[in-house]
Amino acid sequence: MTTCVTGINREKAIQDLSKISVRGNEEGLIPAFGVLVQNLPANFWNLFSMKILQAAGKDLYEDAGGLLENAAAECGYHTGWGIVNSEEFKAVIGPMIQNAPEDVLHGAYAVFTAWGWANAEIVELVPGEKMVVRAYDYYESDVKDEFKPTKPFAYMIKGVCRAFMDIAYSDPYPNGFGKFKCEQTHGIELGDEYGEFVVTKA
Repeated sequence: MTTCVTGINREKAIQDLSKISVRGNEEGLIPAFGVLVQNLPANFWNLFSMKILQAAGKDLYEDAGGLLENAAAECGYHTGWGIVNSEEFKAVIGPMIQNAPEDVLHGAYAVFTAWGWANAEIVELVPGEKMVVRAYDYYESDVKDEFKPTKPFAYMIKGVCRAFMDIAYSDPYPNGFGKFKCEQTHGIELGDEYGEFVVTKA
């Protein structure tokens, strides 16, 4: 059954999550939501990814892209687990959860949006089988002209999307990584109105 019905009030969740004060420590890391994150300009990460892809060249381009996606997936898996089990998540999203793990997934994308990684939401969900996510704004779509990609470039969202499905429907953490795969079917960086990410079983 395909569904996107959720008990999560996305707008309220994003608003409440955005009010949580977070500050960096002396090492430049931000301890919040049960994890440590950093605050670097989006262009830093876009340039980092593009330089890797350029260095890989045509023959190794897909392999390099796969490594970028996998790095994002591993980060998304461990960071995502920390977020959905954090006190902040439980305080804001917890009272809205009516149906787990589906509502937890919707809540995770509210965090994703509130933190500015991507304005992304689930538009289709077949529990345990398939998820379609649309992103209407994401930092990987803001690539400078001299590095304009000709192929889908949103490795971060691809990795995080499949990692979130691993958290929701795979073996219990930390043994459930890698059970899902993700394909980017649309991209703002390619001229589309939104990015679209389809997650299915690997």
